[in-house]
Amino acid sequence: MIDENKQINNTSQQLGEPTEVKQAMKSDFPAQTNFNESGSEVTEQVAAQTNISGDTAVNSENSVAATEKTEVERAALVELTQQIESVKTQLEERSTQYMRIAADFENYRKRTSKEKEDLELQVKRNTILELLPVVDNFERARSHLKPQSEGEMTMHKSYQGVYKQLVDSLKRLGVSPMRPEGQEFDPNLHEAVMREPTDEHPEGTVLEELVRGYYLGDRVLRHAMVKVAAPKEDTPFAPEDQSSSASS
Repeated sequence: MIDENKQINNTSQQLGEPTEVKQAMKSDFPAQTNFNESGSEVTEQVAAQTNISGDTAVNSENSVAATEKTEVERAALVELTQQIESVKTQLEERSTQYMRIAADFENYRKRTSKEKEDLELQVKRNTILELLPVVDNFERARSHLKPQSEGEMTMHKSYQGVYKQLVDSLKRLGVSPMRPEGQEFDPNLHEAVMREPTDEHPEGTVLEELVRGYYLGDRVLRHAMVKVAAPKEDTPFAPEDQSSSASS
């Protein structure tokens, strides 16, 4: 550097330039260098501010976008929640409706089954009631007819065999006879057609079964017609004044 300054000075002297010019030239180099440095610093500051402003704008745009996205997601969540609640309500309604229909169907099934059983029992009952007079006639014949000869005995045994077969068939259908003699009169089972005064039995006792009653299972198929005991009435004595007045 010293050699270069010397060379510059020598050249200046040779060219006849004044010393002030030289010094001014020397002093201009640092100023120019400082100017360049200041310009670069200003440029960097402006660029930094520009970057900061750009980053701030980008951040604000990102925050706005994020806010809008959050609101959209919240709205979608609210809509989905409402849809779920609506589906739950519909499911509960359908479940209640299904249970009601199932209960109605079960009641209908029980009712139709009961009606079917009652109808079958009624048909059976009516059919057996039509056959009971035949049984009654067989029993009357057995009690009134007294076979004397061998031929009459053979005939008696033959129709008694038919009677026994008919009774066995009725038993298989669930028919059983009542045995009311000696029991207390029950209007649910018996029908009193005669009353007989007596001291041998308490009042209301069934003395005799005139027409046999029957059960069908645990129900009354036909009431028994019976004779019932009644209290024996004593003959009242007539007073003397009434007897004397009657004789006079």
